[in-house]
Amino acid sequence: MSHYLYLVRHGEHQDAEHGLRDGKLSERGKRQAMLIADRLGGVPFDGVWHSPLDAPSETASFLQQRLPAIQPEPSTLLFDCIPSGPTPDMPHAYKGWYGGVTEEEIAAGQAQMEDAVAEWCTPAMEDRHDLLITHNAVIGWFVREVFQAPEWRWMGTNVAHGSLTIIRIRSAKPAELVTLNDLAHLPVELRTGLPVPQPL
Repeated sequence: MSHYLYLVRHGEHQDAEHGLRDGKLSERGKRQAMLIADRLGGVPFDGVWHSPLDAPSETASFLQQRLPAIQPEPSTLLFDCIPSGPTPDMPHAYKGWYGGVTEEEIAAGQAQMEDAVAEWCTPAMEDRHDLLITHNAVIGWFVREVFQAPEWRWMGTNVAHGSLTIIRIRSAKPAELVTLNDLAHLPVELRTGLPVPQPL
């Protein structure tokens, strides 16, 4: 039996291009949310959770409008966070990123993601489909978990607003990354949130 995790990054929020980490969805963000909802319309979801912050909460609301059978629930395990701190094996280029990050933020993020992995990265007794609407760093951590990669490897794993990442978890075999940063449902002008423009 397979436990599928559908990881969706929230839609673009207002002033995201100016570095704000959260806020109400922009007009592009609303279109992204509607299109990912249409993309997921045929999935028989068993559970839907979202980060309590504004952008993922509003994204979840748009999905519920298009998919009235789902009942999204907020979860603090899906908050935006810093999943790990600097490690000796981390490439030097990443270490400068932690300049303004406190030890308390890192410890909180580590504890949160340990609990999130324990909550969702588990086999199921029968096929199960769970949708998590969350943030770039959280999705990067789940992808790192699939490959059992070094802790720092969530960095550099980037997904766009409204993108779809799917993970398959089974009891007898290692977890599989089915798709990462799938944007097939989004036209080019709606592919936002990546650190560099996506090549056409």
